[in-house]
Parts: sequence; structure tokens; C-alpha cells
Amino acid sequence: MTQADRDRLVTLKKAQKKPITQAEAAAELQVSVRQVKRWLQGLRQHGDRAVVHGRRAPQKGHVWRPRRSRCGELVQWDTSEHDWLEGRGEKLYLIAMIDDATSRLWARFVRSDSTEENLRTLQEYLEQYGRPLAFYTDKASLFQTAQKRRRDQVGVEQDARQMPPTQIGRALGELNIAWIAAHSPQAKGRVERSFDTAQDRLVKEMRVAGVRTLEEANAYLRQEFLPWWNRTLTVAPACGEDAHRRLGREHNLAAILSHVETRQVKSDYTVAVKGRHYVIDRGSITTGLRVARAGGWTASSTGRRPPCGMPFGSPMPPAKGRC
Repeated sequence: MTQADRDRLVTLKKAQKKPITQAEAAAELQVSVRQVKRWLQGLRQHGDRAVVHGRRAPQKGHVWRPRRSRCGELVQWDTSEHDWLEGRGEKLYLIAMIDDATSRLWARFVRSDSTEENLRTLQEYLEQYGRPLAFYTDKASLFQTAQKRRRDQVGVEQDARQMPPTQIGRALGELNIAWIAAHSPQAKGRVERSFDTAQDRLVKEMRVAGVRTLEEANAYLRQEFLPWWNRTLTVAPACGEDAHRRLGREHNLAAILSHVETRQVKSDYTVAVKGRHYVIDRGSITTGLRVARAGGWTASSTGRRPPCGMPFGSPMPPAKGRC
């Protein structure tokens, strides 16, 4: 109840007990006599709350989504753009992955929120914990390819056709990790709240520590902040079983987390990449490879060459439909 509601209630109670008339109450409140009569009737039926406007009635509270029961069932993934070094150094971004069941945090400072840097962060997470069942992200172009359509285009109200996956989407598919898109920032509130904490506490701690470079920021993050977070702010999951799956021999991260492009193998067993032609090694030629569509890596997110014995930038041997 606001102060205006309280003042209105005092005047109405005076009119109710007859020290003043309804007309005098109406003049004091600057409303009609009919409105005063409605309020007085409301006082008799509902008590003092009758003077509060109906549109200010309490709304149904937001129901929080319960946590997943096992560590590794769902991991929220996002990037925060912030003045992390408060002008002492270059602009940095913080890529974070937080487990939905336990709030266990993994994070890394980078210079750009690019596909390559996100794939590097993904690799570090996979090597540290294994493959989660699903990642939960926003709908950024890093994670999905949206069909571009004009609003006045015929049929725009129909569902968009399925587009090819992004490099991250392809990598998650090869790792058998599901991707779930959040429809709003509030939907991935756990990672959003972790950024709120980091933008306050981590920024102050790095200021005191005199952190000025990307390397120093990541060192402080790994040695001080993340251990504190995972020791202090995590919770026990409802189920003690870890849903993360181990990386198998078939999961060649250097190849899976590379930038992969598809090219057609010509009749002379060559492929063209950026104006240059590469000859496929004779020992790698298999039946059906000629004039087939094949994929090849052009760069590795890890900064290392895929362990295939081929020079960096040349086609990879055929494996699972990829050359």
C-alpha cells in the first residue's frame, strides 16, 4: 500500500464514521461521489485492501527450473563481454561453462568471442571432465545457422528449412553431445549469474593482484578464482552418478575441433582449396572416392596439427567420409 492509498483510506474512514459527508470526502479526494460510494462498499466487503488498485494485485511468482539431477547432464555455455582489466590492458572476453546440477565452473579469458576460441575452450573442458550429455547456449551464429528471409517474403510465416550446422554444431554432433538453444537470457540464468559474480569479485581481485595481460588473467583465473568458486559455490547433485562420458579412441579432438570444409574430389583424385590443388596420397585412395564429396580440415582449433602424418593445410586421409 502506497502513501496515497493510506491517505485515501483515512478520508474514507472519516466518511464511513460520518465526521464528514461523502460529498466532502469526494471533494477532498478529487473524485466523484459515486466513486466514494464504491470505495465505501469495498471497505465493508474487503477491508482496507479495497483502496488498492486491482492492477497492483500480487502476480504469480516465477517458478525456477529445477537443477538437473546429475553432473554432466546439462552444461550452460556463454561468453561475457566486460572491461575485465579496467583499462589496464587489452579488451578480453570470458567464455564460461557451468554445470547445471552442481554449478561447477570452467572458464577461460580470450581476445575474441570467435568459433576458434570457443572450440579451444570446449577442448579444455572435454579433456578435463569428458563429454557432457548436452550443452545449453543462446542462439548466436556460433551455434546455429539461421536462414535469412525478408519479413515480406511469401511463406515467411512457415518454418525455416534446416540449415547446415556451424563448425561448433558439427563438432558437437561428432562427439555425440546434444545442443539445446535457450530462448532468453533468463533461461540460462545460472551462467548469467556467474558472470555477475565474476564481474564484481574477479575484477576486484585482479585489480589488487595487478593483472594486466591475457596470460596473467588466465593464470589468476585458474589458480585462484576457479578453485575458490568450485570449493565455495558448488552444490551436491541430487544423484551422485557423473553423466560425463569418457573420450574414446575414435574421438580425435585435433580433427573434430578443426575448421572443416567439404570439397568434391575430382577425377584425377585432387581437391581444390582456396585456389590451390592438393593431390590425395595414393595409399589413401579408396573405392568410390573419385567425384565424391569429402571434407577436409583447414585449421586446427588446438593450434596443433591433426595426428595424421600430413603437412598442415593439406587434405587429411579419408576416414568416415572425410579426406
